[in-house]
Amino acid sequence: MKTLNKTTLLLLSIMAFWSCNSKTDSSDSINEERPKIEMVTDYGEIVIDLYNETPLHRDNLIKLANEGAFDSLLFHRVIENFMIQGGDPDSRNAQPADTLGNGGLPYMVDAEFNPKLFHKKGALGAARNGNLKRASSSMQFYIVQGKIFNDSLLTAAESRINGFLAEHYFKNDLANKPLVDSLQKAEDDKNWERYNLFNDSIRNLAKKYENFERYTIPDAHREVYKSIGGTPHLDQNYTVFGEVVKGLEVVDSIASIQTGKFDRPLKDIRIRTVRVLK
Repeated sequence: MKTLNKTTLLLLSIMAFWSCNSKTDSSDSINEERPKIEMVTDYGEIVIDLYNETPLHRDNLIKLANEGAFDSLLFHRVIENFMIQGGDPDSRNAQPADTLGNGGLPYMVDAEFNPKLFHKKGALGAARNGNLKRASSSMQFYIVQGKIFNDSLLTAAESRINGFLAEHYFKNDLANKPLVDSLQKAEDDKNWERYNLFNDSIRNLAKKYENFERYTIPDAHREVYKSIGGTPHLDQNYTVFGEVVKGLEVVDSIASIQTGKFDRPLKDIRIRTVRVLK
């Protein structure tokens, strides 16, 4: 009986030790020091922390930065009080009349939504197209400038978030696959009249779609949006994977420049280099 008790106690101790270590290991990747990148632009330097909670996006950006993939690219889309966007490889040698925003590498990065990460001022987000999985562009990113919100505006933003979510879940509902397939075929055929017809139908039907969990902006996030600002309507629809820790004034300067067609700056603003800080 004594031998059994000792063995049992030993096994319980080993299991407890293993359990504690497993929990520690799983949280270490989140709590460990965040990697930093420095983005050197024509308007100054921006230092960005990359979130460990979004390892796919973090590692992809680090890899591309080490390869020099962002060097000499433009901020090709700038909207004051909203965001500055760059990372299109087609922008490196772009002419003034070129339309930008469709370039990238031949892969996407799986979405990494996290309820703790949101579009406060200075947030680094991943651009994407309208793919059903909301996967991110391999290269294109945006940095939030945003604006300050009050409670009324935040309530409107929350409604907008849920509108996006309703449309997303409607499109991914197998019952609606024929309609979504028709939309995709119209896009593939570049039949924009039919595309707009199907797209309008989906949006109208999605307004009544309820088979998803509605999102509520957390109180802590609301306070940030009411103090430093941001772009809350993008929350939980685009992956946030970092934040500016130095150089917000550079973001403000870039966001304030004059733009033309498709929100492209009239004067090229170049990303000279992006490097990982040791």
